[in-house]
Amino acid sequence: MTATPVPRRLYIYDDLSEELRTHGDASRVQRLGQTLLGLLRRDPRVILLTLEGQVEALIARGAHAPFAVAIGLGRAGARVAAEIHTRTAWFPTIERVDVWREEDDAGDYALAGPAPLASQLGAVADADSVAVVDDTIFSGLTMRAVLAALPPRPARRVHAFCLRGVAESVESVARLAPVTGGVLAPGRILEDVSFINASGLVHRGAIRRAQQAPLAFFERPEWMTAWFPGYADDAIALCRAIHEAVAAPPDGRAPRRRRGSRGPSAPPGSRQPGSSAHR
Repeated sequence: MTATPVPRRLYIYDDLSEELRTHGDASRVQRLGQTLLGLLRRDPRVILLTLEGQVEALIARGAHAPFAVAIGLGRAGARVAAEIHTRTAWFPTIERVDVWREEDDAGDYALAGPAPLASQLGAVADADSVAVVDDTIFSGLTMRAVLAALPPRPARRVHAFCLRGVAESVESVARLAPVTGGVLAPGRILEDVSFINASGLVHRGAIRRAQQAPLAFFERPEWMTAWFPGYADDAIALCRAIHEAVAAPPDGRAPRRRRGSRGPSAPPGSRQPGSSAHR
């Protein structure tokens, strides 16, 4: 078994605070969330990112003429495209394409989705300019796949956008199309830098598995130990408590499932971690 490396920098996009605020300032969920985020902030290796900060950094890298179509990769990519458009008017038409990285039984990763990319991208066949937008470029697998699957059109203007990315993976994407990113982290993936979403720590769906129920990050203790050395047990306990508090309604009825969850997980495996967006 290959040990999971401890990254020198761990970037965590705080997409959890906004959700927790919906439970009320005096709620147990809110208190648990504040305790978890406070624990993470004490680690000098951890860098917490905000949506606003990333969008502003991306826009500051230069203006673009509006694109005929923007392709948002999944719900996260479509939301990023919409956030950028409200500030820039770059993306008047946003089409969502669903594709993700999924673990198989052998511990490898493959792309999956509800339909082949070629059929999902049919709407952009005649577009003379296309933006491909995602929240994260980590391995670059999904972004490269979508760019490679675009229907051919001579002289088409194509540009990729991401809120955050690992520099070496962004370079591989840039061989297919120019890339503009908000936060670009130098170094090797996993060893030098990793990106995760705070919501993925507590909600199932962060880890997608072929023919198996999805997992939250706290259900992969070997990853948590690598990401949070010396305090992983505390982080796991807080994540589990938040997960259970959010999943169980106050009147004692059966726990509700977040969209995309297929019920309780099987025992965690020993995979190498990717980003929370599985990109």
